[in-house]
Amino acid sequence: MTVISSHKDTEALTLTIVAEYDAAPERVWRVWEDPRKLERWWGPPTWPATFEQHDFKAGGRSSYFMTGPDGTKSNGWWEITAIEAPRRLEFDDGFADDKGERNTEMPVIHCAVTLEANGSGTRMTTVNSFESLEQLEKLIEMGMEEGMKLAEGQIDALLAED
Repeated sequence: MTVISSHKDTEALTLTIVAEYDAAPERVWRVWEDPRKLERWWGPPTWPATFEQHDFKAGGRSSYFMTGPDGTKSNGWWEITAIEAPRRLEFDDGFADDKGERNTEMPVIHCAVTLEANGSGTRMTTVNSFESLEQLEKLIEMGMEEGMKLAEGQIDALLAED
């Protein structure tokens, strides 16, 4: 099983997803670094992502949209705040309008990803931090926890191709 746990902490205002992969951290890092690989797993299988921009460096910005089964598009953006290849990535993740501009009515999530060697594989821990309990509850209600688990579950197939 790829995703081994998820935990919502209402005091720390975090949602943590832990997954394990049968590949070295350097290979797992590539699924974050390469936009063509990233768009094959970022988002649940029924909401595939398309990355229009992916400036993968500290201070860089990414823009993407996910397409639902009925053709509905949901736009998003990242601002990368820290990178230590191939072990740590941090970024702010937010919603955008149809023109790719920030949707200030929706929460911004700070995402911290850690890749650790685990035997011959990698343990990936993704900690999503929220500014308030209301934001955390809103995104959980929108299906974020299940969506992230489904998304990260697609990484094994990508690693099997390399």
